[in-house]
Amino acid sequence: MSTETAAYPVTPRNRVKRMHERGSYDRESVHAILDAAMLCHVAYVIDGQPYATPTLFWRRGDTLYWHGSSASRMLRHLKAGTPACLTVAHLDGLVLARSGFNHSANYRSAMCFGTARLVEDPAEKIEAMRDVVDRFYPGRSALLRPLTPQEAKATTIIAMPIEEAAAKVRAKGVGDDEADFALPIWAGVIPVTTVLGPAETCHRLVAGVEKPETLAIFPEGGRLDAALRTGQQLYENA
Repeated sequence: MSTETAAYPVTPRNRVKRMHERGSYDRESVHAILDAAMLCHVAYVIDGQPYATPTLFWRRGDTLYWHGSSASRMLRHLKAGTPACLTVAHLDGLVLARSGFNHSANYRSAMCFGTARLVEDPAEKIEAMRDVVDRFYPGRSALLRPLTPQEAKATTIIAMPIEEAAAKVRAKGVGDDEADFALPIWAGVIPVTTVLGPAETCHRLVAGVEKPETLAIFPEGGRLDAALRTGQQLYENA
């Protein structure tokens, strides 16, 4: 699929059907939601049984990658090239209304469809194994000891070009019925964020080793989604 177009194609598979006004299909919106995440769920079917597996993932252009143990049932199944659906969701707020029916949540979500394939080319696989580090911690792979052949053998990398995708976002206040606004009931939005804590240094760290400046994108008290988006930008520009 060409990355020159601004939006992914809209098909019956990815069209947002409920609250369609919250949906969008442009690459910028979809990628922003993907890039603010580290964890996804990959859904697929084996012999008629649905599975949804949580895993770390990363994006390079219009291709999504994830990795795992070579013994993984999911990864063994996807080796042959299998339709898959990768989803990401961020919870941004708890929305409390004056009726149970109108309670909601503010969120950002992305759903991506494609055919997953095994990364078999040795050079592409090694590059992907470096990328899984550098995507989240820019430049870190150059500071680490080299991968061993056994580590490469024990790891399976899956790539899935995004064929179709949709983003869905709710980012607004209480949506009560007009008559309910007069009721003496508290209503409002409680924001939700994932905040970074202080770094906990390994107790076996060699004396004199300092935390590298590249990790400054993860400041104590900062937002994880903002740090991950900054890391994606640095990764793309490397």
